[in-house]
Amino acid sequence: MCPPTYFSVSYSINPWMDPTQPVDSRRAVQQWSVLVAAYRALGHRVDLLDPVPDLPDLVFAANGATVVDGRVLAARFANAQRSGESAVHAAWHRSRGDHLAAPVAVNEAEGDFAVTSGRILAGYGFRTTLDAHRELAAVTGREVLSLQLVNPQFYHLDVALTVLDDTADHIAYFPEAFSAASQALLCELYPDALIATRADAFAFGLNAVSDGRNVFIPAGAGHLVEQLTAAGYQPVEIDLSELILGGGSVKCCTQEIRTRPTPEGPS
Repeated sequence: MCPPTYFSVSYSINPWMDPTQPVDSRRAVQQWSVLVAAYRALGHRVDLLDPVPDLPDLVFAANGATVVDGRVLAARFANAQRSGESAVHAAWHRSRGDHLAAPVAVNEAEGDFAVTSGRILAGYGFRTTLDAHRELAAVTGREVLSLQLVNPQFYHLDVALTVLDDTADHIAYFPEAFSAASQALLCELYPDALIATRADAFAFGLNAVSDGRNVFIPAGAGHLVEQLTAAGYQPVEIDLSELILGGGSVKCCTQEIRTRPTPEGPS
């Protein structure tokens, strides 16, 4: 994760960003800090990147790299405004000794890649390309399932779909974000998925992070919170309204580090 010290909306590269709308930077830091505290209170380790003045979107750390079983595919951003973030993330992974693959195709990492136990769900249509899906499959050795995004307001997979339990392959998603063919595929493969309402989706309710029990979810997705509770999860609602002005929330702020399994079990 990266503190939103320099977060602002000075340009527009997605439908949520409006440079004419003021951003309260202090409030953004306060809200983000609540998320970090919630993770740590429930036993999760949080490593921090140093913020960079010229990279206001570095707070959206999920877009910097994808880590699966200790293998890392670095991001290659579609927009020039964010291109400098890739080197920051790559340097951090190199400092850990991670197996880092340099990207050829455009990919915006966990913005468009959602990892389950059996496969990786991958979005395309606005940012990440289909060539990047093939790259990720080669790097990780996992099946990558391509899903077409068709609504510009859901320009990344992580605002349209979330993995709730990566051991049971349980997900939640907003059907209208996907093409008809991708909707049919999701319905076939994930018949027990939770279906978000339009109100849930526009509250960024699917931009969530789950550890299989606790679901850290943006505040305001009331129907989805009810579904999560009924399904046995523990929703942890977080207000990240300032960061939503940049088009991201809980998941966008969080790059998940999936280390290589050991003989004793997952690390």
